[in-house]
Amino acid sequence: MTHSVAARRLLQCAWVLAIEAICLLHAPSAAALPIFARQTGQSCVACHAGGQFPELTPYGRMFKLNGYTFGERTVPVAVMATLDMTKTRVNHDASGNIISPKDGLPVFDAASIFLAGKITDRIGAFTQFTYSNYDHQGSDGRWIGHWASDNMDFRYVDRIIGDANDLILGTTLHNNPSVQDVWNSSPAWSYPYVSSSTSTVGAPQFLPIMEGALAQQVVGAGGYVYWNRTIYAELSVYRTADGIWSFMSKGNKAGDPNHPQIYLRGQNPYWRLALTHDWGPHSVMLGTFGINAQVYPNDANAFPSFTQGVTRYRDIGFDAQYQYLLEPNTITAQARYIRENISDPNNLVYGDSKSANLGSLRLKLSYVYQAKYGISLSFFSRP
Repeated sequence: MTHSVAARRLLQCAWVLAIEAICLLHAPSAAALPIFARQTGQSCVACHAGGQFPELTPYGRMFKLNGYTFGERTVPVAVMATLDMTKTRVNHDASGNIISPKDGLPVFDAASIFLAGKITDRIGAFTQFTYSNYDHQGSDGRWIGHWASDNMDFRYVDRIIGDANDLILGTTLHNNPSVQDVWNSSPAWSYPYVSSSTSTVGAPQFLPIMEGALAQQVVGAGGYVYWNRTIYAELSVYRTADGIWSFMSKGNKAGDPNHPQIYLRGQNPYWRLALTHDWGPHSVMLGTFGINAQVYPNDANAFPSFTQGVTRYRDIGFDAQYQYLLEPNTITAQARYIRENISDPNNLVYGDSKSANLGSLRLKLSYVYQAKYGISLSFFSRP
């Protein structure tokens, strides 16, 4: 396997420690999706820990597991925009080239439109469409923006409540493995929740495929059960988001070097198990998940090569989450480890290597006071 100088430096320094402190930051109710606040009549802190989107509380998790159907139908539209400024100590590669030309400058990153909420008593949805202001650079070096579909999750849910049992039976159609998950230790919703699109300094390379490579590239369909707020089990399968499913693929298409489409062979399974318990202001989850994905390679022109075989990825993850929610204090902690086995018998991806293994460890701890002031500590390692 060969790597660029920058990649080798990242491999040699296989951990990133990020500390984000937010002081005197007021978190208004608009920090969460206002559609759901209007629909349920609840404030944002009911669904989001400390009012911080997208971290879910036990009530927020039940809202999502029940298909976004709590409350009454309302205007299903919301908008969001993100601004940021990133400053790095070393903003050049080994050759002295600038990595991020916007380093140290305020940047309008992106804007999103959400269409979400209750459709019927058993059907609901979460859909997001995003404009990325710095999507890619043209031949003249100028940044070009791009509108496309983002995270999507459609659900049909039935709930059976008896004297001794509370059973949620649900189905989900979505476009990002683990975007349907309700715990913020899973890859799609894990910390950091928002990142700059113009800075790659310190960004980890060669991550397991579960950590974003298939996002908005696939369509997944699955079913799940949640019994007595204790045991959660899900099985989903994924295929390429093309044809009638292309509206879920973020504008990716074959032959587009800026938005190449990833093609999977057949149906690719994903599973999820979790054990949960809530008591008083405490909530805890211990879980495991995994995916088997068979990916066709793309050629130099970003077209799929269907005749050369596939690269197989098997990811197995373990995660945990703890929350303490009692005004005025909010404490959340998450941990996740993913181990990936890669089988590349035709040397399609890694040159002379027919197999490889990747590991990814993420830890996060945060404290929020009065849903206004907070501090977060996050650790990433690729052992």
